Amino acid sequence: MSLNLNDKKAVVAEVSAKVAAAQTIVVAEYRGIQVGHLTQLRSNARTQGVYLRVLKNTLARRAVEGTAFADLASQMTGPLIYSISEDAVAAAKVINDFAKTNDKLVVKVGNYAGKSLDKAGVQALANIPSREVLLAQVGSMMQMPIAGFVRSLAALAAKKEAESTDS
Repeated sequence: MSLNLNDKKAVVAEVSAKVAAAQTIVVAEYRGIQVGHLTQLRSNARTQGVYLRVLKNTLARRAVEGTAFADLASQMTGPLIYSISEDAVAAAKVINDFAKTNDKLVVKVGNYAGKSLDKAGVQALANIPSREVLLAQVGSMMQMPIAGFVRSLAALAAKKEAESTDS
C-alpha cells in the first residue's frame, strides 16, 4: 500500500527528527531476510535504543538532506534498512552483530558524525566497547593507584605493628 502525500510528509518529519539527534546512521541491505529474523533484529534494536526502520529510499534521502548525513544519499539504492542512534556505536553494533549470524543482512554504508564509513569502518565502529564499559574501564584504572597505595599503607602498618610486638 502506497502512502499519500501527508503520510509521506509525516514519515520524513519523523525520520528527520531522529536524524537531527543522531550521531550514527548505518544502512544495510536486507534482501531475502525472513520476517521472524527481521522481527528479532527490530527487538534487538529497541533494547539498545536504536531507531530501526525500512524506508523508501526517496523518503530517506529527503530526511537526511541538509544534515551531516547527506553523503549517504548517493548510497541509498535497493531494499535498505536504516539504523539510527544517538549513541555513537549502538547502530553499528546492532546491525553488525545481527549480520554475523544472518548472511542475508549486508552492511552497505554508514556515517558517524558526518564522516562516511564503508563496511570495514562500520565493523570497526561496532567493535568499540559501549559507553558504560568504557566508563567502567576508566573507573577501574583510576582506582588502581589508590588501591595500591592503600595496600602499601596496610603492609607498612602491619610491619610496624609486628616490630612493636617483637620489642
